[in-house]
Amino acid sequence: MDSFWGSLKNELTHHQHYETRAHAKAAVQKYIEIFYSRQRRHSRLGYLSPTVFAETFKHRQAA
Repeated sequence: MDSFWGSLKNELTHHQHYETRAHAKAAVQKYIEIFYSRQRRHSRLGYLSPTVFAETFKHRQAA
């Protein structure tokens, strides 16, 4: 879990100034939902994005 927070800080929040807490919250939610959970490659998944890993897993299960 520590690597997630490190990634969040390095890739999103460093050098950013948000007008309100709501803007910061929206940016973090967008980062998690769109980038981190769908597109970002993860070492535990063989450096695949979660989306690609899930598709590969489905194809292997169907075969």
